[in-house]
Amino acid sequence: MEAFFVNIDWIDIWKATAETLVMLGASLALTVLFGLPLGVLLFLTGKGRLLQQPVANFVLSAVVNLLRSVPFVILLIVMIPVTVALVGTSLGVAGAIPPLVVGAAPFFARLVESALREVDRGVVEATQAMGATTSQTVFRTLLPEAQPGIWAAVTVTAVALVSYTAMAGVVGAGGLGDLAIRFGYQRFQTDVMVVTVALMLVLVQVLQIVGDRLVVYFSRR
Repeated sequence: MEAFFVNIDWIDIWKATAETLVMLGASLALTVLFGLPLGVLLFLTGKGRLLQQPVANFVLSAVVNLLRSVPFVILLIVMIPVTVALVGTSLGVAGAIPPLVVGAAPFFARLVESALREVDRGVVEATQAMGATTSQTVFRTLLPEAQPGIWAAVTVTAVALVSYTAMAGVVGAGGLGDLAIRFGYQRFQTDVMVVTVALMLVLVQVLQIVGDRLVVYFSRR
């Protein structure tokens, strides 16, 4: 067993794991920050909704669909000038966060829109019948009622971001993906590849378990 792990530098492994967690945490927080309002707007401006605006909905949907259709590896490269302008570098953890957010926010927004569509229309109509404004309907009825679906969306997005952080290693973003590419793939160090993949699998399992429990918790409320 020790002979198999001859190429493993555990300090580098834990450093890469920490970088992956930082990328995941920061990008997930920003994805929710931007994606949640975008998903709410997509829902509200849709046909028959509270703020029905066909033109605005068409434009928002087109932008979301366009960003979702671009492969993440291509997005990483295309966004290099924008990333440099925003954070001063396209490398390392900081350089990975902008494309991670741009890649994940539209995906999350669509999931939020789907979660809001699952809310019982009768509950919304009852809230409006009591004189609630649009903002009150959103914050006191729609979002609370859609919490299980939104937490499920956060979980799915977090798992997707783990794979995105691995792909970000292609452009030197750091983290487990970068380690797997530079050592596991380019230097044919199979043990490094196995360990990095195993750690990412563990991370995905932890995220899924925590997310599933949050969904169950908010479903019972």
